Amino acid sequence: METRGIEYLFDFQRFPNDGLLLVLLLLYTPVGLALMLLRIFIGVHVFLVSCALPDSFIRRFIVRIMCSVLGMYVKQSGPRLRDRSVKLYICNHVTQFDHNVLNLLTSCNTPMLEGLQGFVCWARGYMELASVSGRAELVDALQRYCSTPEVPPLLLFPEEDTTNGRAGLLKFSSWPFSLTDSVQPVALFVKRPLLAVNTADSSWMTELLWTLFIPFTVYQVRWLSPVSRPDGESPQEFADRVQELLAIELGVVSTQFTRADKAEHIKRKRHVAPRSTNSNLGARPRTSPPGTVAPSSGTEDRRITGMARQVKEVLPDVPLSVITRDLVRTTCVDTTITNLLECSEEALAESSSGASSGSSRGPRSPATQPVSPIKPAAKTFGKSPIDRHMSLKERKEALYEYARRRYIEKHGLNQDNSP
Repeated sequence: METRGIEYLFDFQRFPNDGLLLVLLLLYTPVGLALMLLRIFIGVHVFLVSCALPDSFIRRFIVRIMCSVLGMYVKQSGPRLRDRSVKLYICNHVTQFDHNVLNLLTSCNTPMLEGLQGFVCWARGYMELASVSGRAELVDALQRYCSTPEVPPLLLFPEEDTTNGRAGLLKFSSWPFSLTDSVQPVALFVKRPLLAVNTADSSWMTELLWTLFIPFTVYQVRWLSPVSRPDGESPQEFADRVQELLAIELGVVSTQFTRADKAEHIKRKRHVAPRSTNSNLGARPRTSPPGTVAPSSGTEDRRITGMARQVKEVLPDVPLSVITRDLVRTTCVDTTITNLLECSEEALAESSSGASSGSSRGPRSPATQPVSPIKPAAKTFGKSPIDRHMSLKERKEALYEYARRRYIEKHGLNQDNSP
């Protein structure tokens, strides 16, 4: 059962919130920059050594020692360590370099499922699959690989994307568990001081530079006992069972969130307007007089002001303060126009208060009469831009016709002779 939302599975801020840690990070920055430049030079030699030496225990030992100089410390533990009869390792995904870390401990191949191809794919330690398009062909090619004798085991990450490794696991895809009837789960713990292990939308190059900048990153690999699939168990049931075992070993929850949910969450995170940092400080928010926009304090305020002007062009009789408040909540011009056309309670209250204050000052001209509750509204709101444009046009015409009819009724004019 999920006890936390998807936002707890990822880090969007790399730097710590603690003031003391920020001061320590600031003091460390000159040292970190110098260390990063030195490690880039050493990293080139690590790459050349790994390319020159054949795959063997000696090569893995030498490269592992050199990676320790780069700040990547790798440890392993487990009841029986690796089972050499298993052809598929299943691991949780924390960083962009998890497959490289496992390769320092044992010989295994991780296929590049999408993205980089050619030299960059090979240089990052991935196995490139030629002439494979579609999930069915991929599964067929990997099944043939697993049935080939004397080849290194496959290392797959069923989450298909990274998490922060602290809160939970993304839902495992079922296709890796259709390749073989036996897998060995691998629990991976990653820790580093001062900075987050990764951020949700950063590239592998950015993560590499931060890894070289920070003093060290500790990778703890724990090998679990192999798990077999009994007869009659589907690949998805097998995947759920292994996911639960890894979640228990890692001390996290097993969620139903998928890679697609992560992508959607990142997209929403980019588009949702950031809330004011003063809202959590206990201070009373500053208010502006009715009909005015609150003072701008940044780019987001200027964006809201620009959208408010667009809404005002469509609904000139609605107070600007009502428009602004709704835009802060929706951050969408179309949604705000729809809300105001459907006469939200907030708009009614503002209009009523405006009418009361105006009546105390004397009669007003028809052009400044308050807008009555807007009854006409379209039954649906179109999904395409053309449908939305037509819907808004129809609602605008209905709004003006309703206001005109109310004005004629209020002043007792002859509707036939009215303009």
